[in-house]
Amino acid sequence: MTQRTTIQNDQRQPELINAKRNPYLVDYEEQLRIRRVENRDRRPKSQNKSAYVAAQRVRRKKIVRRQRLAVALWALCILILVMNLFIKNTKASAAAQENGPVSAESAEETIKQPEVVKIQGLPYKVYAEHPKWKEDFLTLNEYSRPGDVLEQVTNIFVHYTANQGTSAAQNRSYFEQQKDLHERSVSSHFIIGYEGEIIQCVPLDEIAYAVMTRNSDSISIECCYLAEDGSFTQETYDSLIGLLAWLVDAYDLDTEDILRHYDCGGKKCPLYYTENPEKWEQLKQDVNSQINK
Repeated sequence: MTQRTTIQNDQRQPELINAKRNPYLVDYEEQLRIRRVENRDRRPKSQNKSAYVAAQRVRRKKIVRRQRLAVALWALCILILVMNLFIKNTKASAAAQENGPVSAESAEETIKQPEVVKIQGLPYKVYAEHPKWKEDFLTLNEYSRPGDVLEQVTNIFVHYTANQGTSAAQNRSYFEQQKDLHERSVSSHFIIGYEGEIIQCVPLDEIAYAVMTRNSDSISIECCYLAEDGSFTQETYDSLIGLLAWLVDAYDLDTEDILRHYDCGGKKCPLYYTENPEKWEQLKQDVNSQINK
């Protein structure tokens, strides 16, 4: 009985002879051991503890210095900005004291219409008062509109087209054709038709080919006509007087600065006013009266 009981008890005990440890558990325990060793090595030993503390102090000092430098740079930027604003305000106040008080109306006018704005070489206010005309500029070309700058205006020349019965538009087309025909170098800033219409062919800040020796400092006006003697219609005459008055005022000239083509070179142009010099004097008086209205 005793032997059987012993065998039964042995059968109930687990088999431990070939038991193996869990490999994952082995790895975890090995990692814990390694970390403990590393942490132990990091801790300062008694002999180098003072060196470790000194290194930590140096590190903290570096961090503090960097923080202070950043704060100083930030404060310097703020100081520069404030100084710039102060200087600008000081200059603005000095300018205001020098120029005197500025009304709201004048300030608004300056903003809307700055003096630097020019149209065809003239201040915008002066140009805006010109008589009614149609802009129909010639194509840039070497025969009728070279595009050269008209730097100054000392005289205004009056011409007649020498082509009886032709309109302002037809004479403008004749100027335009010269870029293709290459027959003549001819043009003018304005053409006035026999019905009083005005066509601008060349901008006022460019030269026109009208008076050979005076193109560089003059403005020229061509006038159409119907009469055999070259006299102008009343409509042409009225438009011419209005245009001359505006040009004389715009360029700060005098009526004596209005010339016939005849006055520079002796060409009988405009024919009627070379044959009737008293009518020419009357024309200048009419321009003067128009200016003084």
